[in-house]
Amino acid sequence: MYYLCRLSMKTRTRKQDKVNIITLGCSKNMVDSEVLSGQLKANEIDVVHENAKKDHNIVIVNTCGFIDKAKEESINTILDQVELKRKGKLDKVYVTGCLSERYKNNLETEIPEVDAYFGTMELPLILKQFEADYKAELIGERLLATPKHYAYLKISEGCNRTCSFCAIPLMRGVHTSRTIEDLVKEAEKLVSMGVKEVMLIAQELTYYGLDIYKKRMLPDLLNRLADVKGLEWIRLHYAYPSKFPLEILDVMRQRDNICNYLDMPLQHASDNMLKAMRRQITKAEMDDLIANIRSTVPGICLRTTLITGFPGETRDDVDTVKSFLQQHRFDRVGIFTYSHEENTSAYEFEDTIPAEEKEARAQEIMEVQQEISYEKNQEKVGQTFKTLVDKKESGRYLGRTEFDSVEVDNEVIIQTNKKLALGEFVNVKITKAYDYDLEGEIVD
Repeated sequence: MYYLCRLSMKTRTRKQDKVNIITLGCSKNMVDSEVLSGQLKANEIDVVHENAKKDHNIVIVNTCGFIDKAKEESINTILDQVELKRKGKLDKVYVTGCLSERYKNNLETEIPEVDAYFGTMELPLILKQFEADYKAELIGERLLATPKHYAYLKISEGCNRTCSFCAIPLMRGVHTSRTIEDLVKEAEKLVSMGVKEVMLIAQELTYYGLDIYKKRMLPDLLNRLADVKGLEWIRLHYAYPSKFPLEILDVMRQRDNICNYLDMPLQHASDNMLKAMRRQITKAEMDDLIANIRSTVPGICLRTTLITGFPGETRDDVDTVKSFLQQHRFDRVGIFTYSHEENTSAYEFEDTIPAEEKEARAQEIMEVQQEISYEKNQEKVGQTFKTLVDKKESGRYLGRTEFDSVEVDNEVIIQTNKKLALGEFVNVKITKAYDYDLEGEIVD
C-alpha cells in the first residue's frame, strides 16, 4: 500500500497538487506560513491555510517548540497527519518551524514517516521539494491567514536577549532587523490588499535597528509606517522593558494612526525572580517606566505577560506579583506557567514546583487581574469608541477598539440592525461591560 501511494504521487502533475499549511504557535509563525504560501502561489502551486475542505494531498505543519504544551500539540498534529498519510489520504507530510529547528534529529528518528523536516530559516529548501524557486522580490506577497482587514508585520527575526527561561534564541537565532524600506513596501502592499491594521511583531521590538543601523530605529520606522496612506491602525507587540526607547512614546502620542497600546512582557515583579530570569531590570525600574509611559501617553492600554512557578519562586514572590498588579492596574494580563526547557540557562535549576501548584498560582494571580479588568471595563460604560468590525458570529457582530488586539484582548459585542462590512470602522457607545468583553450600540 505504501509503495502504491508513493507511485501515485510520482504520476501526479504538479498542478494537481494542493498544499495545506497548518500553523501552530505564535503570530510570528503565522507570518512565516503566509510568506511560504505566497512563495508557493507565485510558483503556481495551489496552497491554502487550515483547509476545511480536506481536498489537499500535501501538508506542511509549521510547528511551535516554545514550551511543553506547545511541543505536545505540535507532535500530536504531526502524528495526526502521518496517520492520514498512512491511510492514503495524503501523499506528503512536511514539517517546519521551531520544533523542527530544535529537535530535528530526534524527530527524524521518532517519526520517520514525515517526508522531510526543515528549520525556521529553510524556506528555500522547502520550496525545492516542489521544484519551486525562492523569489526574493516578493516583498509583502503573502497569502493572509487572517481576515483581510488586519495583518501581522514581522519587523525582525531572532533575539539577542539572554532570559534564562527562554528557548527562542535556540530556535530563531540572533536578532536580525529588516530594513525600513522593505517594511514600508510590505505595509503598502498589505494596504493595497485591503489591510487596515498592522500589528508589529518581533521577539523584541525595541531592539529594532541596532544590528543594521547601529541604533534603535523603532521610532523612525513608526513614523515611516504612519505615513502609509490607508493604514488606519498600527499596533505594537512585544516590547522589552530594559533600556526601553522612550522616543517610541512621543511618536505614539503624535501620530493618530498608532494605537495607544503597548504589549510589554514583564514576566515577574519580584527582584529575586527578575534576577534569576536575567531580565536586566528591577521592580523599581519597572515602576518608573510604567509611570513614565502613562504620563507621556495618557490613556494608553498596557498589556503584559507573567510567568508563575519559576524555580525558587516563593509565596512572597507570588504576593509581590499580586500587589504589583493592584498597584499598576494593567489593562490586560496573560499568564504562563514555567516550562523547564533544556539548553536554557534556567535548566540548571531544579524544577521543584509541581505543575498543579504552578497552575494554582497562575489562577490566583488571574483572579486579581479579573477584578481589575472588570472595574476598568465598567469605567468604559457610556463612552464611545472607534471600533473595527472583525467578524460575525451567532448573528451578531464582534469588533475591537484601539485598546484591544486580536484574540488576546476584549471584544466589543455590537448591537445593531444594520448590515456591517467586516473591516469597517464604526463608532460604538458602550452600554454594558463584563470581565473581558464590552457591549454597545452604534452611534453616528
